[in-house]
Amino acid sequence: MATDHPSTPAQTAPDADVREPALPEAPLVAELKRERDDLQDRFLRKAAEFENYRRRVERERREQADQTVLGLLEELLTVLDDFDLALNVEHGPAESAYRKGIELIHAKLHDVLRKYGVAGFDALGADFDPNRHEAVMYEAGSGRRDGEVIEELRRGYMLGDRLLRPAMVKVAKA
Repeated sequence: MATDHPSTPAQTAPDADVREPALPEAPLVAELKRERDDLQDRFLRKAAEFENYRRRVERERREQADQTVLGLLEELLTVLDDFDLALNVEHGPAESAYRKGIELIHAKLHDVLRKYGVAGFDALGADFDPNRHEAVMYEAGSGRRDGEVIEELRRGYMLGDRLLRPAMVKVAKA
């Protein structure tokens, strides 16, 4: 009765255990692939979130550093204003050495500010611009055109293309 159960050498070979997965295992493979895809998607999202976080922290750090520098520059401008006032006071011949020292310090302070991109701008004779000027006084009937800056009370400064401090001015009013 050996013919009822034919046995061939291919069926009884040791490699017979390595077969294609049977149909009942196919859902398991599909589930594992879905899980793999889900984990990969989560990984990519987390990597993108981390990159966005890193960029945001870097931008905030730069902005904070810029604000610190702007604060320092604004404080230096008040010192520069005091030097301007001191230089505008009339001194006698006895104070000429004192004045010379003040002029040297004033020039060095201007050089430091210029080195960091701070430059003053002239407001006298220009048309009033609320983005660059701060009008603190008006003078009517001065024989000038309406809106012309007729006196600069405090100089304005730019940091590159950015307004660091507006000029404090007196404006002609028709």
